[in-house]
Amino acid sequence: MLLTVDIGNTNVVLGLFDGSALRTRWRLTTARDRMPDEWWVQLVTLSESEGFRIHAVRSVAIASVVPSLTTAFTELARQRLGIEPFVVNGAQDVGLLLDVDHPAEVGADRICNAIAAVERYGAPVIVVDFGTGTTFDVVDARGAYIGGAIAPGLMVAFDALTQRAARLFTVALEPPRRTIGRNTRESLQAGTVLGYAELVRGLIRRIREELGHEAPVIATGGLATLVAPLVPEFSTIEPDLTLHGLRAAYERISQRTTRDASTHR
Repeated sequence: MLLTVDIGNTNVVLGLFDGSALRTRWRLTTARDRMPDEWWVQLVTLSESEGFRIHAVRSVAIASVVPSLTTAFTELARQRLGIEPFVVNGAQDVGLLLDVDHPAEVGADRICNAIAAVERYGAPVIVVDFGTGTTFDVVDARGAYIGGAIAPGLMVAFDALTQRAARLFTVALEPPRRTIGRNTRESLQAGTVLGYAELVRGLIRRIREELGHEAPVIATGGLATLVAPLVPEFSTIEPDLTLHGLRAAYERISQRTTRDASTHR
């Protein structure tokens, strides 16, 4: 089995693959100070609770935007599983042309999203990932990643507003019945949820205009199910898109390594 680890600023999402099939996944809160042994105990407990043997894992692939946790999971893989993990970064050749100013700056999660989107929907394609930040990733008709946009995440914006405004308070984030709020709760929901949906729609429109033609738009990330139903431009919601892209990136690297090894025999 392949263990995929998608490390974000808010959540760590782990997936177990058997071939191309995602057998199970777990979403955990990102804890930057947690030690490798603590992550290992949690991983063993989760796998055993669902009937999986963690020592059946033969490969580990990591996509991370949190350097301290990249180190923690790399140590976990080496010390507990005896595996040298594959860590995605913009300097690798994973079969995706990064046609941007600074390829090494492209986040591992964005690379994985682009790979999975092209694999599943072809090119051109647009991915919107609703996480700590909301990222828009664009692949053109050549199949090249050409960049995108980054907006503050919905929860980041909402938390900043309620923490800085003394008379505002936290409410359940859900679409309100109307745009013109008749009370503080409805007003916050309208401005945050409906306002955010319009932000997403506007950026999708602008991206398509610059791209020069229509392209399917895929929603992913932890908050996709909240916003995506309000955005008719979305073709589908793929909650596990990053994990599938991480699997595909690992498979491409491992296949190339195998071919190179047989060529030099």
